[in-house]
Amino acid sequence: IAGLDRLPASANLWRGMLNWLGGLGIAFVAMIFLPVMRVGGMQFFRTEGFDTFGKVLPRAADIAAALVRVYALLTLIFILFYAALGMTPLDAVVHGLASIATGGFSTADASFGKYSGALEYAGAVFMTAAAVPYVRYVQLVNGHARPLWRDAQARAYVQWLAVAVLLVTVWRVATTGDGIEPAFRVAFFNLASIMTSTGFGSGGFGAWEGFPVVVAFVVGIVGGCSGSSCAALTVFRVQIVVAALINALRRIDSPRRVAPVKYDGRSVDADTINGVIFYVWSYLVLLFVIAVAISLTGVDLASAVFGSWTSLGNIGYSYGPLAAATGTMAEYPTAAKWLMIFAMLAGRLGLLAFFVIFLPRFWRG
Repeated sequence: IAGLDRLPASANLWRGMLNWLGGLGIAFVAMIFLPVMRVGGMQFFRTEGFDTFGKVLPRAADIAAALVRVYALLTLIFILFYAALGMTPLDAVVHGLASIATGGFSTADASFGKYSGALEYAGAVFMTAAAVPYVRYVQLVNGHARPLWRDAQARAYVQWLAVAVLLVTVWRVATTGDGIEPAFRVAFFNLASIMTSTGFGSGGFGAWEGFPVVVAFVVGIVGGCSGSSCAALTVFRVQIVVAALINALRRIDSPRRVAPVKYDGRSVDADTINGVIFYVWSYLVLLFVIAVAISLTGVDLASAVFGSWTSLGNIGYSYGPLAAATGTMAEYPTAAKWLMIFAMLAGRLGLLAFFVIFLPRFWRG
């Protein structure tokens, strides 16, 4: 949609509300339904992760109610900070709704490009915070801070994002002559937006070339944390796959060695490992298949690959000649847009969960 700056305030507010409600719905799916459906290894959060609630929140209804309260509280905090830092009331509300939902709808075609300095830092911090498992915020509000600090997924997520930001900052300072602070701010904002699948743009990504684009591509595939509204693979699944791979390599060296795959000090059952591996491979295969299909519509290879990447990961950024022309997907053929619509739906709904709902057995169960 072009001309966001000229839309009535009511239309932009409605878009922000849709963003907010969509993020809340995805959070419900991630925290309550996927663990029950045993999709993509998420049963681990039903059997292990939710145990940390103890007697505080024993039922799904209580979890849902607590999630709504925490989601609304974080939204209010984001809105107030945006307003305090200089956004108009409408912009603060819409960007606050979009930040917590990791949705990225803005009130201007330039997105976050119309802001700089403190607002960019605030946006990056809020996007980063929105990709942490919501269950940890629920626990924090209920007086249990330790699970958040000890969460292996949350720690890895912050560490991986920090490493990516550091690498891109150093690269751009060394190769473009940018100052350290501007390079860090642009890298932090854009990589946070990409990794959390939010999609706010600050205007700096289009000038990236080479190594920074590779880093952005990788963090876009990894994504944020399971248990949040983020798309892509998620940190948890990547951790499980890496742990399973290391375990397999050790068994090659010591065939008689019996050692279960461990995650955060707990053993991971075979069903969870198989579910995660199947999910990861399905994601990567679908990424490749959709890229090939988009290229068959007449799109160049770079635009096809990044079109598949941004759609399946719900990232919002893209790269290549077609995207560079307008900064949007407007120049892609109609057939390519239909393929990307399919990819966005599948990626946002947890991939396998999207396909599971088409199985008659699921509805009979």
